[in-house]
Amino acid sequence: MIKNSLGSKSFRNVYAIVNNKKTDITKNGDSSCALFVSSILVIFKLIKEMHVTVNGTIKDMRENGWQEIKKPKEGCILVWKEKETGEKHKHIGFYIGDNKAISNSSKRGYPTKHNWAKYDNRAVEFIFWNPKL
Repeated sequence: MIKNSLGSKSFRNVYAIVNNKKTDITKNGDSSCALFVSSILVIFKLIKEMHVTVNGTIKDMRENGWQEIKKPKEGCILVWKEKETGEKHKHIGFYIGDNKAISNSSKRGYPTKHNWAKYDNRAVEFIFWNPKL
């Protein structure tokens, strides 16, 4: 499912009422990394609900048995450090093996494959694994 999501625009938009106005809070895929990861984890019952923030996704993961590990394993979750872009935010994605990861590209607005160790000049901050995998 993760590899088949490459190029999918399914995770691009989430609308909410902000200041009495309908707003795409994921900015047409610019901020959809947590939605992408949490949606897949919900499908496999590895967390309780979908999230639009990395911190919300991490909290749900910890509450559902995800543990930090030192080295990536295929299927683990990677969290990259914050990047300054006017507002601080982390980035989240899946490790798929062979030094590759899949995460939602803020530039393209859909999931892409890339090197796992560095993404958009950010280092990996956390690696999470769930014993159910």
